[in-house]
Amino acid sequence: MRKSLMRGALRGLPILAGLLMLSGCDAVLFDPKGPIGESEKSLILTATYLMLVVVIPVIFMTLWFAWRYRDTKQSKATYTPNWAHSTKIEAVVWGIPCLIILALGILTWKSTHELDPRAEIVDGGEPIEVQVIAMDWKWLFIYPEQGIATVNELAMPVDRQVRFHITSETVMNSFFIPRLGSQIYAMAGMENRLHLIGSEVGTYDGISASYSGAGFADMHFKTHVMSEGDFDAWIEKARGSSKVLDDAGYTALNEPSENVAPTFYGQVKPHLYQQIMAPYMDGMELGMSDKQMGDMKMSGKKMDHSAHKMSGDEMSGDDMSGHAEPAMATEE
Repeated sequence: MRKSLMRGALRGLPILAGLLMLSGCDAVLFDPKGPIGESEKSLILTATYLMLVVVIPVIFMTLWFAWRYRDTKQSKATYTPNWAHSTKIEAVVWGIPCLIILALGILTWKSTHELDPRAEIVDGGEPIEVQVIAMDWKWLFIYPEQGIATVNELAMPVDRQVRFHITSETVMNSFFIPRLGSQIYAMAGMENRLHLIGSEVGTYDGISASYSGAGFADMHFKTHVMSEGDFDAWIEKARGSSKVLDDAGYTALNEPSENVAPTFYGQVKPHLYQQIMAPYMDGMELGMSDKQMGDMKMSGKKMDHSAHKMSGDEMSGDDMSGHAEPAMATEE
């Protein structure tokens, strides 16, 4: 009896160890704080339930068949060594999976278009523009309409959409605020766009979701979803900073660094984001006049773009032009 109890306890140890490790996890994807996150949670759960329609019966039948057709003297199973085909079984094992794949295909098609990150969110209000630049190893957020910039801190009004223009000053990275939804890549010389809304006041973690080097693990930022009044006060706080993000300031910021504390810039050089993109465009349309384009290129040559190098070679506009849509400088 004692040995039996000991065996049972030993068998339960792996389960207890697994539960202990899971207790340290925070299921942020299943606690969304915005409509995009809610839609993605619903999509994940629906797809999982559909797949369980196959998984659960297969697991059950595997165990039941092993028990039902075990070799014992008392076995009542019919012995049919020449059995080779059953139309009913074929219909079940092929028909049900095909129907599930069809349902998943329809679900994927609809959700892909409904959750297009570039599309504005219905009833999201007038978008706030935020330009996002992934650096080694920090995030730079430029608010062009407000004339400020921040490092590793993001703020947005509750129930109002934000349009993110996302690029990278270094290797490919991935911008992700799990509780708000939609992970999206940041790549040098390219612009991705993302629309998000925070529907509940709070502070949420933002992360780099793609390995980008030595400082990747600490490349986090805080996202503050706040009331309109608090957001305006936050903007004024940033404007009160004496730091200026001009060419010299940007070059200094672009140096690789880890565990960077949140930083505010009270002034930002106009068109800095477009200037960062200009060296990659090689004459492509940036939504600016020829004179502005020339000014951006001349100013861009003065900046240190060594961090643009990937695998030792600087990527030119020609390298990327066949793979992505050119960045647009104008606001929609």
